Amino acid sequence: MNSKRILLVDDEVALTNSLSRLLEVRGYEVKAVDNGKDALRALGEAAFDAVVLDLKMPGMYGYEVIRHLKGDEATRGIPIIVITASPVDKERDRVRVLGMGVTQYMTKPLSIETIVAEIKKATMER
Repeated sequence: MNSKRILLVDDEVALTNSLSRLLEVRGYEVKAVDNGKDALRALGEAAFDAVVLDLKMPGMYGYEVIRHLKGDEATRGIPIIVITASPVDKERDRVRVLGMGVTQYMTKPLSIETIVAEIKKATMER
């Protein structure tokens, strides 16, 4: 069985560690990075079936990663699930990223069952 490859991008290391373990137990291959620059590097080195991406990270916001993914022919079709903890601009962020073509927008704290279901759905549709 070919496992689906997931790229997790979030500066909350505890979240990426626990979500990585949960996805790996379910048969996914996971690459976790804690910033946008490392995400772009990983996307240049390997193919992924979905990206789970935080919006607010130091150095490079998730918006820039989304623009790169949507602007590059090789990565344009990868489903992107945005996760964010930012309560200030939640509605504006949601409208903005959905307009950029992301698959799903979720706010933290995350329901593990919900995020895993969204990842499964996104990778099955791809």
